[in-house]
Amino acid sequence: MIKQAMPLRRATLTIALGLCLAGAAHAQSVTGNIYGTGEPGSTISVQNLDTGTSRTVTVDRNGRYRASDLPNGNYKVTVEKDGQVIAVRERVQVVIASGTEVSFSGTGVQQLDRIEVRATAVPKIDVSQTDTRTVFTSEQLKEIAVGRDIASVALLAPSVISNASYTSGGVTVPSFGGAASSENAFYINGFAVTNPLSSIGFTTLPFDAISQQQVLTGGYGAEFGRATGGVVNIVTKRGTNEWSGGGYAYWSPETLRASPRNSNFADTGFYGADNPDPTKRTDGQLYQLRNKNQSWTQTTGAYVGGPIVKDKLFIYANVEVTKREGAGVASTSQAAATTTNAWQEYSYEYPRWAAKIDWNITDNHLLEFTGISDVTKYDSAGYTFNYADFTHGNEQNAGTSNEDKSKLYIGKYTGYLTDDLTVSALYGTQKIDHSQNPWGYDPACPRTSAVATARAPGIPAANYAGCWTAATVNVPGAYDETKGWRLDVGYRLGNHDLRAGLDVMEAESYTGSEYGGGFIWVYSRSNNPNAAIDASHGVGSPASAGGLGSQGYYVRQQYYTQIAKVRTEQSAQFLEDRWQVSDNVLLTLGLRNETFKNFTSADEVYVKQDNQWAPRLGGVWDVHGDASLKLFANAGRYHLALPNNVAVRAASGSLYTMEYFTYTGVAADGTPTGLVNVPVDPSLGYTCPGNPNAISSNLECGDAPDPRTVAAVDLKSHYQDEFIVGMEQAWGENAVWGAKVTYRDLKSAIDDTCTPALGGGCFIFNPGVGNTFWEEQADGTLAKHTYSAAELDLPKLKRRYYAVDLFLEGSIGERFYGKVNYTFARNYGNTEGQLASDLDTGAGGQTDVSVTQDWDLPQLMVGANGPLPNHRAHQIKAYGSYRITPEWRVGGSLLIDSGRPRSCTSYYPTADQGLYNGAYYHFCGLAGSGTAPGSAGYIPPSADYRFSPRGDNGTTPWGFNLNLSLAYTPNWADNKLSLQADVLNVLNRQVAGSYYSNYATDRVTPDPRYNQPLNYNSPRQVRLSARYDF
Repeated sequence: MIKQAMPLRRATLTIALGLCLAGAAHAQSVTGNIYGTGEPGSTISVQNLDTGTSRTVTVDRNGRYRASDLPNGNYKVTVEKDGQVIAVRERVQVVIASGTEVSFSGTGVQQLDRIEVRATAVPKIDVSQTDTRTVFTSEQLKEIAVGRDIASVALLAPSVISNASYTSGGVTVPSFGGAASSENAFYINGFAVTNPLSSIGFTTLPFDAISQQQVLTGGYGAEFGRATGGVVNIVTKRGTNEWSGGGYAYWSPETLRASPRNSNFADTGFYGADNPDPTKRTDGQLYQLRNKNQSWTQTTGAYVGGPIVKDKLFIYANVEVTKREGAGVASTSQAAATTTNAWQEYSYEYPRWAAKIDWNITDNHLLEFTGISDVTKYDSAGYTFNYADFTHGNEQNAGTSNEDKSKLYIGKYTGYLTDDLTVSALYGTQKIDHSQNPWGYDPACPRTSAVATARAPGIPAANYAGCWTAATVNVPGAYDETKGWRLDVGYRLGNHDLRAGLDVMEAESYTGSEYGGGFIWVYSRSNNPNAAIDASHGVGSPASAGGLGSQGYYVRQQYYTQIAKVRTEQSAQFLEDRWQVSDNVLLTLGLRNETFKNFTSADEVYVKQDNQWAPRLGGVWDVHGDASLKLFANAGRYHLALPNNVAVRAASGSLYTMEYFTYTGVAADGTPTGLVNVPVDPSLGYTCPGNPNAISSNLECGDAPDPRTVAAVDLKSHYQDEFIVGMEQAWGENAVWGAKVTYRDLKSAIDDTCTPALGGGCFIFNPGVGNTFWEEQADGTLAKHTYSAAELDLPKLKRRYYAVDLFLEGSIGERFYGKVNYTFARNYGNTEGQLASDLDTGAGGQTDVSVTQDWDLPQLMVGANGPLPNHRAHQIKAYGSYRITPEWRVGGSLLIDSGRPRSCTSYYPTADQGLYNGAYYHFCGLAGSGTAPGSAGYIPPSADYRFSPRGDNGTTPWGFNLNLSLAYTPNWADNKLSLQADVLNVLNRQVAGSYYSNYATDRVTPDPRYNQPLNYNSPRQVRLSARYDF
């Protein structure tokens, strides 16, 4: 049992081991190893002090031994010669996917004759691996002030940043090493729990069930793949020979939480007090009230663990429920007082459990079973809100009840068949069921969207409201399901530790959504009734269709349906040789081969990528031979598969069309009356078959495409090359410092394009290179056509990341442990990767993974090269704890980072045919009409209109987040009771994480939100906790 107040020496050691041990571990690896030197022919016995299992290996003729694939825990290591015990090392801790050195060489063996040696200092540098990474133990997570979630812990590792544009389970999904937030992998007990549909987010578990969390930001071994960002690898707690249990409660009350910052309009210079229209004097005024928002969180849980049969069969179980409730303003100050869902009252409930059974059949054959349940329940109720007096209505008019229910089961076998041969096999399955129940949903009643300026005079404003408010409804019975297995074989042959294996993962999703009733009415108004609504797609002017169009008012009927059952198959084989070239030099030589298949809703393959060879090379030099100075380097290639969500829209017959009308009135239920179609020019190629008035920019007209026409022929996967060089050096007996240089280069990506060279078609392709496509001919047949990169008129792909990481960690005396990281980095190029978080306008970044807006048109890529959204030039991270007395302890963490790049986007200089009608281009200012000077209706660009490449608008403010904790573990309670207070964001520094970048609402009108902060980090909160462990 782990107690809250352990002896000081042991506490310091435990924390140091958790952070100091490092290695080029493999993300699926949930075990560790003990290695070292001894007299050739002597016997090394490794006994798990928690479960009683033992393993024996022999020191080879070179004087080296290695006991691999050991479950995490505390061990006793004994060396015997000729039946006599020579030396014993107690309480040797094995940490996830890392090595711990225990050597018995030289004269020291004789001096240790039958004497037990208990480690008390910071452990030596791990010279058995070729890279560094961060491991957090459960004991340490109690002692430093950090959020109780996987993502918050990961942010303490170097090169990991928060990206507020994407969330999962109520927490942000981090970015690792300059990659997009979807390019990470998350594992629990060796099984992948990354979101199987989009790869954004992960399944989680009771936080107290975490035994160790490993965070990797590069240098993965050959047995790992399917990530070009980072990896979070979690091992759960397990039962031991001692029964233990306990309960805990955490409470973050509203009364001890600071108020969030209001959101105000920026000062654009166009909408100040001198604007002739009083309704447009928004500069510096309130945009959204937030400082009245309320929130509180409570977590309660209990656990128990122990032996069912001593030394043989063990169980651990943890149950935890987190509840979060709150209320706040959801509408903006521009919304009418009658707007539904403007004030929201909500509740989240996260009931979770984890259970683990370990069966030591013999010392050489182990079985383990893990079960985890992760449920999210969300309920909301919507009311009106009046900005005139900051009051909300009391009659509910909107809301929803959602539930996501995950069940995860994992089984694993480990067999130590001989001293040199180890075999392990794992199988896992997970299913996540999704349900949604919108309040008051009636598919026969239309949904409408109408901002105040889009409502025609003389028509009651209430008529524009429609009947209900849910944006879309999810398909009933939606689910995500994964199944996977892997087989690993390890064999020690002289100076070579050989490992080979294969793994298979299948993911299936039945998913989708649609507008309630199938469509939505979107009301709008054009400032110039005679100007085309969307010339690039052939939509005429409002005035051309009469009715209220003569005043610029029009409405579009927008259809949206995306429902599909899709799946992926991924498999890999790998081989790795850890070659001990000499006593001081270790080389790791690995090779991995990946195969990816993506299927349409008709279960047809539309992308197949095989023979993807990924070399992994690493080396470490123990300079002095005593683990006091380590130099290491590695290089590798990493592939990433397309997630399931790509097929939902691109390969499964999605419907996304718009039909434009003028109207003469609006019925009480929101339906327009007196409809007349706005003329559409079908010659531009954006109309759907069977309806010449319905346009679709991507020709998503509801018909499932031929799978050959979805993606480029021989599409290459998303892959990245990485190079790392580093060192670690002991500083005295209780400290270590180190440095590492990382370079990453994205060599191939996958996105979609509708470049004009394709004649109006859209394909999934490899950006920046030539591609071959199957294209439909005039007679309906398909023919291959190859386009060079120049013909596609798109730039060469670029995403590069380099970083210099420095760290210092250690203990001072026996009461303090601390670690400080500094990272200087640059992340630049013309693509973020699979995502486009810089398209965030307040509701999150674009979530169409690998089919983003980037690369759609050549004009979108003009000026796209620059610092990317996940660029942070400087990061400082520090954390640690100090035991004031045996009863009192303080801890803390500090995260400082420089700002995120900011951009200014507007309309393209010329109104080219096929352009997206929006402020999506890397120009700043008002573009004007975009027609030739002197032509009819010509409007010149504004004087300040300019080319504005990505990141040319400065950066967001520096982030500074200080967290502190104070804990009391009284002796009078036999050190079983612990009371703790954590203060997160002590200084209540709330800074903007991103800004609204769109300069204009149309080609001649400034956007009043330009340069407005979109989000702030969380305000100060106090977390009180009490736990009792026995």
